[in-house]
Amino acid sequence: MHVTLEVWLITIGVLVVLLAFDVFVIGRKPHVPGRREILTAIICYCLLAVAFGIAVYFVSGPVYSAEFFAGWITEYSLSADNLFIFIIIMSNLKVPQQLQQFALMIGIILALIFRFVFILIGAAAIERFAWVFFLFGAFLIYTAIKLYVEYRSHGGDDESEGDNAFMRWVKRHLPVTDEFHGERVLIKLDEHGQPDKKNGRRMFTGMFLVIVALGSTDLLFALDSIPAIYGLTKEAYLVFAANVFALMGLRQLYFLIGGLMQRLVYLSVGLAIILGFIGVKLVFHAMTEYGLEVAIGLPKDSLEIPIWLSLTIIIGVLAITTIASLIKSRRNPPASA
Repeated sequence: MHVTLEVWLITIGVLVVLLAFDVFVIGRKPHVPGRREILTAIICYCLLAVAFGIAVYFVSGPVYSAEFFAGWITEYSLSADNLFIFIIIMSNLKVPQQLQQFALMIGIILALIFRFVFILIGAAAIERFAWVFFLFGAFLIYTAIKLYVEYRSHGGDDESEGDNAFMRWVKRHLPVTDEFHGERVLIKLDEHGQPDKKNGRRMFTGMFLVIVALGSTDLLFALDSIPAIYGLTKEAYLVFAANVFALMGLRQLYFLIGGLMQRLVYLSVGLAIILGFIGVKLVFHAMTEYGLEVAIGLPKDSLEIPIWLSLTIIIGVLAITTIASLIKSRRNPPASA
């Protein structure tokens, strides 16, 4: 797939403007979006992604179009699952509901920055070292196993979310307060914890802690998502577009997904299967790059998994886990439902 510098710049410009419109224009005033706003935003952004995939089909052919759709669906699914962790972080840090949208805005910006950096690193590594596919594949298989084990243990201890090693370091070494003072991350407080611009001590606020928690979590998410999508397409252009489209509408999806996630009880299992499949696909691709399939007596390129099969498996797994989840939730409603 040949992408000129002009196309890259136009695509980056348009996608960043769309994302900025959602984050800074629609979300300029912290509020809890209504159901109509949520559904309108999610539908519009999904239609934009579909339109982009169709455009890729007519410009570059069905293979690259299928790669984009497979990457976008996978990244969107991972983002939806990751939102559940955001919900736990917001709950544990007691973020006021009217400030959650602002915190999510910062989280999305950090996610975009981290993913862009990892996209560049991944593209450079893949260009120079074929063995990196073994590394990516092994990491995804490990992540899939870890995700399934966490599902079997009912997600582990939710109280630990948002209190990772970096968060604990911040709390020990920086002057912080758990109190929120609007969107401010830094404020001067007196000895009674009241704002005092003249004589108060400079303190980091609860919003700062939220940003640190979301940022460190975004960094871990990028470690999962970028190898996953590079297992579906080697085109950095498609990787970038799929990631940006996957981030669009997440702010609205956050407010919709709280109750829905309790019903999608098998989503983690489905994502574990998808990540494991992509991990195996990457290992097979690496073996093909080094001619190892011939060395073990298999025909050349016999281990390469076509993108149409990858897309079918991803959609099929998500469909089955969603239907199975809804059936189970109907028979055994969540306790908080």
